[in-house]
Amino acid sequence: MGYGMVPMLLASDKEVDFSIHHLLGYKFMGQTVYITTSHVCCFILMVAIMIFAVVVRKKIMHAKEIPTGLQNVVEFAIETLQGFVDSSMGKHGKKYINYIGTLFFFVILSNISGLFGLRPPTADYGTTFCLALITFIMIQYNNVKYNKFGAVTDLFQPLWFLFPINLIGEIATPVSMSLRLFGNVMAGTVMMALYYGLLPVIAKVGIPAALHVYFDLFSGAIQAYVFCMLTMVFVSQKIGD
Repeated sequence: MGYGMVPMLLASDKEVDFSIHHLLGYKFMGQTVYITTSHVCCFILMVAIMIFAVVVRKKIMHAKEIPTGLQNVVEFAIETLQGFVDSSMGKHGKKYINYIGTLFFFVILSNISGLFGLRPPTADYGTTFCLALITFIMIQYNNVKYNKFGAVTDLFQPLWFLFPINLIGEIATPVSMSLRLFGNVMAGTVMMALYYGLLPVIAKVGIPAALHVYFDLFSGAIQAYVFCMLTMVFVSQKIGD
């Protein structure tokens, strides 16, 4: 590669924006902690979810016998969610439908937020790891609740010297779940940033819409489904029969 190409590549790199910006910094325990675009986008999504929940509650409180409009959509979504959870968790699904529903709603909105010009919070590992950590705590809580001392003795099965491997397998659950979600969403974010930053203007007409449909909508919905499905499967395994 000639030396004349280097400035051109560096100039192009400066045009790539991954939407990761420090907006506000403050001192905490001797370290500088920053409020970034990921925090702001996450806050916007949470406010949007809360407003939607209040509107839906008000609508349901004055529900009609024959549902129409928003009421019809909400009832269909709830019935679909209930069937989804019951098919995976059986009789225990009723206790977890609120958590799974909130988790799915937040993750899918985070994944598709790129369609609205936001940086997906799930493209930040801090977000996905916290979600996976909550799920991990729920898994271990049910493990202790239903298996009692079996929660510990199972780590030594089928042979006692397999304890380190079994322990690593338990600890790896939140890591694998968080990395799977983070990796897929971050990959889509990077691809779209590179596309917008490096290609000429004429290539940005029409084509990005198809890419957003795949990276944000299709892939985002799949990853939300996988994350919630793994949550239900792991919890159900600890509950047992």
